[in-house]
Amino acid sequence: MSASAPGSKPLSSAEGFICGGTAACVAVTVSNPAEVAKTRMQLQGELAKKGATKVYKNALDVIAKTWRNEGIRGVQRGLGPAAESPYALKYIYQAYSPVLPVGAQHYYKSSWDALKSIWRAEKFRGLVRGIDAAALRTAMGSSVQLPTYNWTKNQLISRGISRGDSLWTFLASSSVSGLCVLTMMQPTDTVLTRMYNQPTIQTPDGRHIGALYKNPLDCLWKTLKAEGPLGWYKGSTAHFLRIVPHTIVTLTANDIIVGLYKRVRDGQP
Repeated sequence: MSASAPGSKPLSSAEGFICGGTAACVAVTVSNPAEVAKTRMQLQGELAKKGATKVYKNALDVIAKTWRNEGIRGVQRGLGPAAESPYALKYIYQAYSPVLPVGAQHYYKSSWDALKSIWRAEKFRGLVRGIDAAALRTAMGSSVQLPTYNWTKNQLISRGISRGDSLWTFLASSSVSGLCVLTMMQPTDTVLTRMYNQPTIQTPDGRHIGALYKNPLDCLWKTLKAEGPLGWYKGSTAHFLRIVPHTIVTLTANDIIVGLYKRVRDGQP
């Protein structure tokens, strides 16, 4: 957050929430193409042995082919759910491709249509499917994000490599933090994508269960057994290309939006 000008009235909780939410939406718009690439790379060759035919070579190839075949709508697929609706939906939208599909494919007309369809088929259980994987992913990433960012920043400043208010200090610290988060979180992020996107089957008692995985640990084990340890790290490059710009754009956009809002609110030139 930028320092307030002398006499400037601080933001209320509601104002801070709106400015922060707007900044997050800007960041999501910038980083969403990389997340589309990540999701599709994670689903490519799901539970297939090594040597299986690949639709995409790497993250940049995903973006290039998606742009060529699906246009801007393809590279920004899932942007609406990412900004407005429940987390389960984003991965389902991003995985869907009418031209070069990977993984299970689910088509919905809109977020509301998706929510209604899932509710009709699976009720509340369908809406919270994968919540255990989401909790595991968040715990792994959050455990290292701020500690590694602060440690890197302090090292750069204390060793005289960079100033505390330097843009390069922020970029370097964010990049190191992003790499650490990626290393810790990527296996559980792959699990989350696959748990959310897997098809379901109905049991004799009417319950819907995952057709491929019982739980996150089962997904980790089956992925390791079929694809090796590198299967856990599919989409890593795309994930890194999402994490670092998303962090930088979020904080930078927030700083700019707050400054502009205060000027308009306070009638400053």
